[in-house]
Amino acid sequence: MKRILMTLLGGLLIGAFAAQAKLPAPPPKSDAEKKAEADKAAAAKAKDAELLEKARDKAVANYKKNKGGGMSPASMAPMEKKK
Repeated sequence: MKRILMTLLGGLLIGAFAAQAKLPAPPPKSDAEKKAEADKAAAAKAKDAELLEKARDKAVANYKKNKGGGMSPASMAPMEKKK
């Protein structure tokens, strides 16, 4: 029992020291890497804008196709009571 307890305590101490370790800072990016990253982000943004525009056009076409849900404007007008 004492051996198991000492092993667990040792493992906890090693884990505590490992958690305090810091990773080295990444190397600074060159101008070419920064430009490539910016170009990639711009291309992704343009693609997203194109997909959004297509989705909007599709929604508008669907709305125009199914406008009113089968009800004509005349049928939506209030009916007058007959005497």
